[in-house]
Amino acid sequence: EVIPHPRTHTHNSRSHSRRSKMATELINPNPTVFQVQESIEREDNFDDDVAEDIDSTEVFDLIRRINDPEHPLTLEQLNVVKVQDIEVDNEANLITIRFTPTIPHCSMATLIGLFLRVKLLRSLPDRFKLDILISPGTHSNEFAVNKQLNDKERVAAALENSGLLGVVNSCIAHID
Repeated sequence: EVIPHPRTHTHNSRSHSRRSKMATELINPNPTVFQVQESIEREDNFDDDVAEDIDSTEVFDLIRRINDPEHPLTLEQLNVVKVQDIEVDNEANLITIRFTPTIPHCSMATLIGLFLRVKLLRSLPDRFKLDILISPGTHSNEFAVNKQLNDKERVAAALENSGLLGVVNSCIAHID
């Protein structure tokens, strides 16, 4: 069962015409939709002087509701992000996320990776380094996309583009 995205209920003529145009140009016109997990309730004890460990479930909860740029669905609903594809090394302050595009030639893969990076940079302590990667063997340009997503200069340049930053902000906005 496909769950309608909240943005589909608020139409103005400009967004509706953009959506209509996009509907004819979909990269993956019929994605598989997966059942989502329940959120895990946590008891947070905040102490600013203590660097608390973070686990993969906590990271997953931060990114699971990011909107897909093409469909009114979340990355979790499309199985793009999965808790088992997140590795957290608290000692090394490293988080590695592997995500799976819905199709092997997905041109939105770089944009999705940028969504993940921005959301986590805004949500996690500064001590963490992020490696955002395509799951091995799931994209035709895996090496090039991985290189782009983990190049600080390219990411910074992308975020200087106000149009691109607007897309990023709109796809992660409802979960901030």
